[in-house]
Amino acid sequence: MFQIIGVVVVFGMVFGGFMLAGGHFDVIIKAAPFEMMMIGGAAVGALLIGNSFKTVMGVLGGFGKILAGPKWKPKDYTDLLSVLFVLTKTMKTKGVVAIEAHIENPKESRIFQEYPKILKDHFAIDLICDTLRMMTMNLEDPHQVEDAIEKQIEKHHHEAHAPAHALQNMADALPALGIVAAVLGIIKTMGAINQPPEYLGKLIGSALVGTFLGVFLAYGLIGPFATRMGEVIDEEGKFYQIIKDVLVAHLHGNAAQISVEIGRGSIPSPAQPSFAELEEALNNVPEAG
Repeated sequence: MFQIIGVVVVFGMVFGGFMLAGGHFDVIIKAAPFEMMMIGGAAVGALLIGNSFKTVMGVLGGFGKILAGPKWKPKDYTDLLSVLFVLTKTMKTKGVVAIEAHIENPKESRIFQEYPKILKDHFAIDLICDTLRMMTMNLEDPHQVEDAIEKQIEKHHHEAHAPAHALQNMADALPALGIVAAVLGIIKTMGAINQPPEYLGKLIGSALVGTFLGVFLAYGLIGPFATRMGEVIDEEGKFYQIIKDVLVAHLHGNAAQISVEIGRGSIPSPAQPSFAELEEALNNVPEAG
């Protein structure tokens, strides 16, 4: 919502100020379609040249993230802590054998089925199940497990950031592409040097529209979009850090309640449940079957 308001403010202040200063839109309106074809087309082409198909599709899908915000909501963080609570408590009270069926086939697990949104996130499920599977194979050194999880999260985070980096590269290129369009406009103007000053003025104005659009799109729209996309990806990445914190705390010998409380401390403040809210949620968690 704030992003839409921001776009309205950007357009309103820039073009409103231009109009109040006595500017006329006829030159801009006439030149904009052709300048946008050159600048926008070149920017999209450069995006396709410099990135994989997956990254390009991620850029397109990333605009949904920009508008909707992080996919993990406060309830999802509580649900994650509930899942980890059941798993770590079961390991402590019943041993690793009791959770083997759950981590080998999470889609059929009654624990994971209680939380379908988490179950749909393949990386979260793989991170939980693979780490617990390592524990069942007697890898119980907290530092080794923490290092292994951190490397997986770092790789995932790097890959998740690729669309935001691609969009930022596009924003960085737009001012230069605007200059390219402007230079072409000047070349056109020089080809009509024998025309009256009034006609040449319109041609020069049209050429400068290219420079304006390149800078305007880069710093008024695309750059801020890339920044916001990166922020959303960073916040979504916190979800996986909580998995690491809880499982490592469990390996340090903490009770399940303490382990998830340590994880609760890592939740972003706007989504963080209170101690009482988490305790109530844990009291309603079904036991592992």
